[in-house]
Amino acid sequence: MIRFALLVATVFLLSFSGTAQTQEPSIKKDAPEVEEDISVSTEHPRLLLVPRRLRLLRRERERDSPRWRQLETLVAGKAAMAEPGFAWAFYYQISGAKEFGKQAVDWALSPQAKDLRQLAIVFDWCQPLLSEEQSKTLAWKLANGAAALALSKGIPDLRDRTMALVALVGHGQNDVIEAQLKSIVNEWWRKEIAPGLRIGHKEVSRLDSYALFELLHTMRDSTNVDLREDAGKYFKELPAYHILSYYPAVFPAAENEYRIPFYTSDGEPDLRVAALSRAADLAMVAYDTNAQETQFVQSWLIHDRFMMRGTFGITYEFLWANPYQPGLSYYHLPLIQHHSSSGRLVLRSTWDDDASWFHFSGQQAQMFENGARKDLKMSERPKPIEVAATMLYFYYEGIRIPAESQLGETMYLLGLKPDTRYDLEADDREVEEVNSDAGGILPVKLPPKSKFVIRLHVTPVGRP
Repeated sequence: MIRFALLVATVFLLSFSGTAQTQEPSIKKDAPEVEEDISVSTEHPRLLLVPRRLRLLRRERERDSPRWRQLETLVAGKAAMAEPGFAWAFYYQISGAKEFGKQAVDWALSPQAKDLRQLAIVFDWCQPLLSEEQSKTLAWKLANGAAALALSKGIPDLRDRTMALVALVGHGQNDVIEAQLKSIVNEWWRKEIAPGLRIGHKEVSRLDSYALFELLHTMRDSTNVDLREDAGKYFKELPAYHILSYYPAVFPAAENEYRIPFYTSDGEPDLRVAALSRAADLAMVAYDTNAQETQFVQSWLIHDRFMMRGTFGITYEFLWANPYQPGLSYYHLPLIQHHSSSGRLVLRSTWDDDASWFHFSGQQAQMFENGARKDLKMSERPKPIEVAATMLYFYYEGIRIPAESQLGETMYLLGLKPDTRYDLEADDREVEEVNSDAGGILPVKLPPKSKFVIRLHVTPVGRP
């Protein structure tokens, strides 16, 4: 064990000390310290499988639940799993079948195993099966993998690095690991990511949303630091946005039906992104089961036709889904969600699969109607749209907007300059100063039973 500790210490000193001064300024003595204790004191397994969740999943195996049966059919049936290290280590933890844990270890030790997240999971979940030599080798791979991502600022890479660091706690150089975790919290999250989320200057893509929630779970489960607190409004609005930002029509695949989240690329939807989006929703509910916002998401998730059954999705489905968790019907959610801090607007006419749907963020507008998706180019001055009894107007210089309040209490002007002050002028009304939101959206409340024309002018610079 002394030799092992020296080996791990050497790896960390070589991989981290060489980059700490040039790549990780947060480790310097004058770096800000977080008030929370970032030390990791939990035992293996500590990544995602907290004791309460592990007990629930093992009971699901005893109950022979549909999700467990599907996972067992694929894994025990020798199906080619999309993420073999993750799937085999998970199956070992739930069933106790050591042969599958050893398969996961053999995969992790192989030269082709380079996915740092899966390596961390195998190292953490299969500890009882590792020989001293195997543990040394995997610790070396994790330390080098974490060091290789020292400069990366992407959410998936930071998630992978965090999971590797947390998995390595207790295997040497804990003080260096904790300094790295403090750097992730202070320098990356609190200085770069959270401020952007608070003011709408940063967006987490649907592809990255699952990685974000694995990061949230890893940090809270191992250090009790809740990263959501640094962008509270964003995370409070996120569950409703996740629900409404799915297209109304479902996508029938061979293994199950998918809800498809908003995307901007051409062609057919990426079902891997759709699977990760559902996994993010499931992990979101598991993170805060008592919040009203996530209880709406729970009711969105419980329909069996959307249960992921494929070799990629079933592992996430069984890991996070809790069919016994009560939910609140999403039919009680408003059909219009405008989040000014993030500059997003989503509407749908009904909760039916054939509903009309509209999405606007980042100066990009998209409509879904009659089963077809259409991008609306702002340069082409799209015509006004009515969705959910609400009028949407696309702004351009000199536009005159006829407002009729019988269509709804609020209308929306889209395509303005973000975070900009305007003079709102209407017939027979005083000029009113208004501000567009972070996405260039301006809601205009209309007085009852009135008709008038609205004009907008950018407020001159320097005016009080």
